[in-house]
Amino acid sequence: MSSSLAPEIAVRLKRDAHGLICAVVQSHETKEVLMVGWMDDEALHRTLTTGRATYWSRSRQELWRKGDTSGHVQHVRSVAIDCDGDALLVEVDQVGPACHTGTSTCFEAGGQLQVTSAPEEQA
Repeated sequence: MSSSLAPEIAVRLKRDAHGLICAVVQSHETKEVLMVGWMDDEALHRTLTTGRATYWSRSRQELWRKGDTSGHVQHVRSVAIDCDGDALLVEVDQVGPACHTGTSTCFEAGGQLQVTSAPEEQA
């Protein structure tokens, strides 16, 4: 599938071996990280031009727009590229839970891992 992503954006991206870039999704209101998704050039183009978050499903090998089946829509407020060009930060207004499990974030559903070492002292 060809993409309509603007060349000046496309040239800044460092994609993985599958042509994907990591998209960290954050609540515009609370700044809480809601989920992580993957975008190809076409998903990013659609996200930027429609105002709705669109991702590449690695399991289904197809584009999917968040909320089309669940109703849990992500209205995009901003998208930023990190300094290395290998990740995106997508700020959204989330309607309903962000996680397919029904929790507000995918990290809530996954749970905390125990950190056993103490932070290093700052000099």
